[in-house]
Amino acid sequence: MNPILKREFFVPDPEAHVMPDGRLYLYGSLDISGNNDYCSRYQRVFSTDDPKLENWVDHGICYANDAKTKEVWWSPDIRLSAPDCIHKDGKYYMYICSAVTQIEGVATADTPWGPFKNTEPMEIANGDGIDPSVFVDDDGQAYLFWGQFSLRGARLNPDMKSLDPSTLNKRLLTDHEHGFHEGASLRKRNGKYYMVYADITRGKPTCMSYAMADNPLGPYKKMGVIVDNVDCDPGNWNNHGSIEEYKGQWYVFYHRSSQNSRYNRRACAEKIYFNEDGTINEVEQTSQGTSDPINAFEPIDATIACRMKGNCYIAPSKDGLNGEVLFDCGGKNFKYDWAEYKYLNFYDGATEFSIKVKGTGKISVVTDGYQTIGEVVINGEDYTEYKVPVTSVSGIKALWLHFYGEKIDVIEFKFYK
Repeated sequence: MNPILKREFFVPDPEAHVMPDGRLYLYGSLDISGNNDYCSRYQRVFSTDDPKLENWVDHGICYANDAKTKEVWWSPDIRLSAPDCIHKDGKYYMYICSAVTQIEGVATADTPWGPFKNTEPMEIANGDGIDPSVFVDDDGQAYLFWGQFSLRGARLNPDMKSLDPSTLNKRLLTDHEHGFHEGASLRKRNGKYYMVYADITRGKPTCMSYAMADNPLGPYKKMGVIVDNVDCDPGNWNNHGSIEEYKGQWYVFYHRSSQNSRYNRRACAEKIYFNEDGTINEVEQTSQGTSDPINAFEPIDATIACRMKGNCYIAPSKDGLNGEVLFDCGGKNFKYDWAEYKYLNFYDGATEFSIKVKGTGKISVVTDGYQTIGEVVINGEDYTEYKVPVTSVSGIKALWLHFYGEKIDVIEFKFYK
């Protein structure tokens, strides 16, 4: 279910890698809830061996650059942006950066969870851009990619800490030709190279698109969008992630914003599928994520909404199920607000609906085909559970809650047979 990690963790820019121990590891930036800044001075790593990616182990802080550690010795106590990590010849290499100072470096560890130490600047890349991405090909040759607006790439030397300048390509992807904004990530499948990146061609860099090539250093042809996190939050701005195969299934890992901001981003994932020609169809961002459709007859946390319109957003709250609540819903300056949940399993039929909510107004319960199956009239300053009959609905369907009124906040809802 999305987000894939516990709610206390705000991990954007997720890079997923299967490591030699067979587990799937997730690396990323680390936002701090409530901060009006991207990222922090710390990075964490998570892993799973769950085929549905539902249960993750938190391995703790794997890298730090605070005033005490000063791991980036030439730029200490600076916030860290999107990292990447790879295994090569018995060692683990984490490539780090900071959007604050445009630094790039590499640290090493003996395990995939670190701690990563002994950071060295990546000559050529250091000071030249953000978002490093590392890839090791089948022949053992490693490559590093980095940059914003124009993607750079070069072969890594055998030490994994320096680049071969003769292989440098400064225009692998461009804003003009590919819509490239930032956040490149490379994978290989059936002899083809897939460069995934944040694409700005829909107005904001909310798309994760991909380009294909026959060589890691291009040329690349833009193919399409994999997932778009548009409408995940009123303040949302960007997206960044990766694709990875695990236990025979390919996934796209991406992030979504919360708290009506560009920040407070969380890791999410969806299954993806390849066509016979190797192309990938765009997938929806969903609430269920990599899990089965959500059981409509068990309490559903309102903050797993995959899209929202109007004033709705996910906000911290001591009253919420996970310390959060679907907040400030209501129709001011908008015809109505809505929250979307994909997908719910109603099995052989639901006939009643309950919701724990506070505020004044009306909530319409809507399913596929824009069918309104019930309405709830609410009026209270305290959270109250309302229960109403609905037109019978069965099977697997999307659900929307339409809000008309003032300051409507929702904790949870469920259906009854």
